[in-house]
Amino acid sequence: MIKHVKQILFQGLLFIVGTSLFAQTNNDNPQDTTEVIQYEHFLRVIEATLEDYYRDYSSTDKQTDSIIKALGYDDNDVPEFSDSIYCQRLSEMNEMSPFQLDCNPDVVSVIKFFTKKRRGFTSVVLGRSKLYFDMYEEKLAKHDMPIELKYLSVIESGLRPQVKSRAGALGLWQFMYRTGKYYGLNQNSYIDERMDPEMATEAACLYLKKLHSMYDDWNMALAAYNAGPGNVNKAIRRSGGKMTYWEIRPYLPRETQGYVPNFIAMSYMLTYHAEHNIRAREAKFHDFEVDTVCLRSGLHMEVIDSLINWPVEDIIALNPIFKTTYIPKGEPSRCIQIPTSYIGKWIEFEDSIYKLDSLIYKTTVEEERVVEENALVHYVRSGQTLGHIADRYGTTVRNIMNWNNMSSTRLAIGQKLTIYSKGSAPQTKVETPETKAPTAPYKEPTTGTLHTIRSGDNLWVIAKERGVSVDELKKLNPGLNYRDLKVGQKIRVK
Repeated sequence: MIKHVKQILFQGLLFIVGTSLFAQTNNDNPQDTTEVIQYEHFLRVIEATLEDYYRDYSSTDKQTDSIIKALGYDDNDVPEFSDSIYCQRLSEMNEMSPFQLDCNPDVVSVIKFFTKKRRGFTSVVLGRSKLYFDMYEEKLAKHDMPIELKYLSVIESGLRPQVKSRAGALGLWQFMYRTGKYYGLNQNSYIDERMDPEMATEAACLYLKKLHSMYDDWNMALAAYNAGPGNVNKAIRRSGGKMTYWEIRPYLPRETQGYVPNFIAMSYMLTYHAEHNIRAREAKFHDFEVDTVCLRSGLHMEVIDSLINWPVEDIIALNPIFKTTYIPKGEPSRCIQIPTSYIGKWIEFEDSIYKLDSLIYKTTVEEERVVEENALVHYVRSGQTLGHIADRYGTTVRNIMNWNNMSSTRLAIGQKLTIYSKGSAPQTKVETPETKAPTAPYKEPTTGTLHTIRSGDNLWVIAKERGVSVDELKKLNPGLNYRDLKVGQKIRVK
């Protein structure tokens, strides 16, 4: 019902705001309108020129097409090369790399697998790399780290910032919760910084730099990134004190035994993809097509979409840090990534976006209502958590959950929460096994006036709503565990 009301209100508000903007536009001086049209045309020409320049400057597609054409490949050709060619190319890469890009049977085997079975994956990540690799290179250069480490994220996540492993590792660089927390990647109900591309890349640089300082070997650092320093140290001991990756490899976990060969093979694939007749998949976003705007307050993505036609799925794709479609306000402000093509609309409609968001999400329900001298009902608003609500009323999350028969801290917009003032909450009698009287199992009634339990209900709320006392409800429902009411459960109220 609330959702339906919101849809009607949302459409009405859109009409009002749109009408207001239309009226305002038509009241403008015709000369002002002509000037606006002129400078908008001027800016569009400049923006298009810059985009073409950056696209041409940063693109490797022309070089790829040139190599493929020179080699005479048809679209469906899958080239094969001798092991000596693979080793020669790795040797050339090795000359420019601090990694030990060994050419051994294990590495060659993985390269052959990638060139035959993972061609589509290589094409996809080449496309995705156009949004991330420039940023990776900038971060790595800042920390004076090997540029080849950008390929590690491909092995970790396939350049998907929201991918989560079975073990719980998350993001482009696949941070576990504790490791991410240690390197400053926090999370709450609305954000997880492990999914933020820039923050996670900065954290990955710091972590990899630390691992390299421990082993003074980049392949060992990669092994420790995958398996943890503890497992690498065990492998060193079991190997009798060997200190290179290939020497301790047999003593590492099975996944880590394939980790460095996979890294070398993917480094090879992204360097020599043209020689293998692989083109980049069309990129949805290039880094030069993205800008930043900072928000004055929290916003809902649906409102942004409704006013400037920036699809919610694209907002999420460029801002994967958010767990929901709500963008909470940050400290001191929250900045989001936005395509440059929407910047003009954002500036034009920015005030309307905030106004519409506030009208839809913050006034569709009242915030609180006093129900008796020492208690009130709080209506959950967008962006609120139990912690925020508990702080506001000077109580604890556990108290609110107990008063409202909640088994989870998850909240819904418009949900009713009963809040008691200090010292006024109903006292529950503590029963021991010796004093607790046996009760028959509760059977849902089929006669009388019935009430179906809703989220947030407790006996006190139901009693007030139905005009009866809590004691009467208990007598009408013998055997009812009123501390553990279930949503959908029926009780008798008369």
